[in-house]
This record gives sequence, C-alpha cells and structure tokens, in this order.
Amino acid sequence: MGTGQKRNNLVVPQAQQAMYQFKYEMANQVGITNQIQGGYWGHISSRDCGAVGGQMVRRMIEAYEQSLAGRA
Repeated sequence: MGTGQKRNNLVVPQAQQAMYQFKYEMANQVGITNQIQGGYWGHISSRDCGAVGGQMVRRMIEAYEQSLAGRA
C-alpha cells in the first residue's frame, strides 16, 4: 500500500514510533518478522497481517482492562 493511501491516522501522533515498535513485537509473536524486509509488508499475506492486528488489539484491550481494574 502506498503512503498516499493510508487513511488510519493516530489519535496521538506522537505515538507513531511506539505503534510501529508494537506492531513489530506482535509480528515477532506471530512469527512473521523474518518475512518482513526493510519495513515492507506488501508480500505478507492478509491472513498474517490480520493475525498481527488481532494480537495488537488483544494486547491493547488487556492493558485497558488492567487499567480499569486498578481504578476500582
């Protein structure tokens, strides 16, 4: 996907680098980091990219739930 086609913008732009690092950590957990070359994800299957995104969402939900539990 070209950079001109990206439509998902971060709510907090300062978190850009942290989100990229988070994405690569999840890709490592899924086991596809050896397929990513120079930051290019174009040859990674949709299924594998979806697995990375799913892991990211699970981890974010878990962190939010823990923060909610800490407030109670």
